[in-house]
Amino acid sequence: MELIAGNPAAPRTNGTRAAVRGAPSPGETARGRRPSAPSPGETARGGPGDRARGSLLGLAVGDALGAPAENMRPSEIRRRWGRIEGFVSDDPAGTDDTEYAIFSGLLLARHGSALTVTHVERAWRLWIADLDEGPFRGAGFSERGTLENLRRGLAAPISAQHRHAWSDGLAMRAAPFGVFAAGRPAEAARLVAVDGRVSHEGEGIYGGQAVAAGVAAAMTGAGVTSVIAAALSVVPMDSWTARSLRRAVTAAQRTYPDRLTMERAVRSAVVVGGYPWTDLAPEAVGLAFGAFAAARGDFRTAVLTAVNMGRDADTTAAVAGALAGALHGASAIPLPWAQAIGPVRGSCLPSMRGYHVLDIAELLTPAEADERGGEGYGGEPPGPAWPGDGKPEHGSEPPGARPGSGKPGLAGDPDGPCDPCAPCDPCDPCGPCDPCAPNGPDGLCDPCGPGDPLDPDGPCDPCAPCDPCGPCGPCDPCDPLGPVSGAPEDLASVPVAGRTAVG
Repeated sequence: MELIAGNPAAPRTNGTRAAVRGAPSPGETARGRRPSAPSPGETARGGPGDRARGSLLGLAVGDALGAPAENMRPSEIRRRWGRIEGFVSDDPAGTDDTEYAIFSGLLLARHGSALTVTHVERAWRLWIADLDEGPFRGAGFSERGTLENLRRGLAAPISAQHRHAWSDGLAMRAAPFGVFAAGRPAEAARLVAVDGRVSHEGEGIYGGQAVAAGVAAAMTGAGVTSVIAAALSVVPMDSWTARSLRRAVTAAQRTYPDRLTMERAVRSAVVVGGYPWTDLAPEAVGLAFGAFAAARGDFRTAVLTAVNMGRDADTTAAVAGALAGALHGASAIPLPWAQAIGPVRGSCLPSMRGYHVLDIAELLTPAEADERGGEGYGGEPPGPAWPGDGKPEHGSEPPGARPGSGKPGLAGDPDGPCDPCAPCDPCDPCGPCDPCAPNGPDGLCDPCGPGDPLDPDGPCDPCAPCDPCGPCGPCDPCDPLGPVSGAPEDLASVPVAGRTAVG
């Protein structure tokens, strides 16, 4: 979980995986039911459906186990509970990690490989920013910054230019992309980056890509080393995320006299001492992969290791659970833990209330769709119900709206009611309907406009013009220690096919 301070349009195919038919309506999803992990008879053990369920149920279990220990030091955890070995609450529940993963999973199920930044931005506006549910209900700092920018009228990728673009808010919702792109780490990394461009930049994107690629590899039953190699293959070798991941895994693979000593070593390898933010993507991803490596992929050990190391414990445990669950399937999750996970409550995203991670796993797995009566991939699916209580069905937009926009008609659009997200709309992004530039084009279509006090009208970061560590400053905007000199550590048993960071 990050520190707490859409309805998708119809899919298009592109020659690879397409979107699934029949994304569930709230009535079809598990409103009020509490499904358990599938039995071997329901889904073939080790098959794609079992691994998909294992990954997303593992994410939800890790989230719920880690939530009470979030932002705590290991010593604080031990003083309060001893060592956490299971749920410490009588009513365990997930956090924004699970709810945002469901949100992104529904979007991915609807659009498949054709997912675009426009789809993602539209969904954020419809199902988060535009809902009257309080100003920032359940939002972490990166979500808060994103919503502030969207409500100011800024569009992606400008919406991701805020102070917490390096957070683990993308990593926490990345597992569905690995489930969807099983066996294709590069595709999983591409898709999660599309999703993340609305809310994250730089290391925040890299963290999500590492998780998505790792899950994609684990979905094939690859070994622990191959899963780690896949994660490292999609992020720049000299990035903070890659350095943290290598350091954590190297520390985890050493021999220690006891579990506590190992956990201290993994923490020391990646945690920036004294730094206040625990939701750093490079740190959270490093700790999660370190726990996964130390456990040699065992689900229970991986999740509990992540929980007991504290920091952003719900996210680190969620990621470790997603990796181990994808590797071994749902049968690897202790049954009492699996049965404790019910439909999400909408505490963070009210529009997701009633959805269950197992529903998302089925949507993202072709074999599962086939088993539900031939609902396959490709073509135009029937419009799903809008994901949220009291929302109109797809196709029942208010009068005067562009079909599928969910918005009332606005004046000034020469090709009909204004839809600033429509790719062929002359109002997008610089026309007279553009909420970022209501007076029409402004030179280079700068959404801030030349008179905006936040925009110096130069190449510098419009959201932090005075920040010496911003994109225009001399130091690394994501690593509080500044640029790292020297070669990164070698990870002996892991082949790395990384690329070099640009810029």
